[in-house]
Amino acid sequence: MSLIILGSVAFDALETPFGKTDKIVGGAASYAALAASYLYKDVKIVGVVGEDFGESNLSKFTKRNIDISGIQIKTGEKSFFWSGRYHNDMNTRDTLVTELNVLGSFDPIIPSNYQDAQYILLGNLSPQVQITALKRLKKRPKLTVLDTMNFWMDIALDDLKKVLKEVDVLAINDEEARQLSGQYALVRAAEEILNMGPKYLIIKKGEHGALLFGEGKIFSAPALPLAEVFDPTGAGDTFAGGFIGYLAKRDIVDFQHMKSAIIYGSALASFCVEKFGTERIENLQDEDIAARINQFSALTAFDI
Repeated sequence: MSLIILGSVAFDALETPFGKTDKIVGGAASYAALAASYLYKDVKIVGVVGEDFGESNLSKFTKRNIDISGIQIKTGEKSFFWSGRYHNDMNTRDTLVTELNVLGSFDPIIPSNYQDAQYILLGNLSPQVQITALKRLKKRPKLTVLDTMNFWMDIALDDLKKVLKEVDVLAINDEEARQLSGQYALVRAAEEILNMGPKYLIIKKGEHGALLFGEGKIFSAPALPLAEVFDPTGAGDTFAGGFIGYLAKRDIVDFQHMKSAIIYGSALASFCVEKFGTERIENLQDEDIAARINQFSALTAFDI
């Protein structure tokens, strides 16, 4: 039984008030797979890179025992590249460069040794790629989690709605929830979105935590107050990887376990923002994660 992470494996170049980088490893699948690997031991990536990505960068995954046989390497081609500059508030950013390169023609191939997957995270890619990947699985996974963004709502809404009918959990931010639903109040937005197909909805609110809707219930999770946010790139993907990694580890899919999964995802995301790119989440220790989980528990522990 394995966990598949579908998404981009890429290069980023980042600029924040704390500094800037040249090309470093990025992409939704990179962050999500690294996060999930701390909680579940059979993580597999489906993605595509160019010849420029190199063995040294792929080794970031293999060092965490992540199966990369589902990453296609296109000889003579370049990997997806994104460059961005964050404003002082770290909540807004400007895209400086987007080069799709190999991602522009990505056709997801599911290797035969991936076909036993019971858990799959459909990372932020075009809905058509996500649909194709699901169709190529010989059996329906126990849990399918979808991450998407407003860009796909703008240009591929019909395809996105098709994917929504096939997934169990949707994870989006509050702005995207309002756009997708046409409702401003998040409770009403959740009702509209759950009627589109998912059984559960996660609305990410950045520094204000996250909301979980499903089974007629609502759970509000805090975000950990941090003295410094160094680089928020990939925090949402790290959250999603931690979320599904925890559920795969426990192998129980219900609202109660999803509450815990959100806390684990939030804890891992809080590490991600402490350094540029994937650097911080490449070298965590189990005791680091346990200590941060305890911090989250203390945030909301009270007696009446």
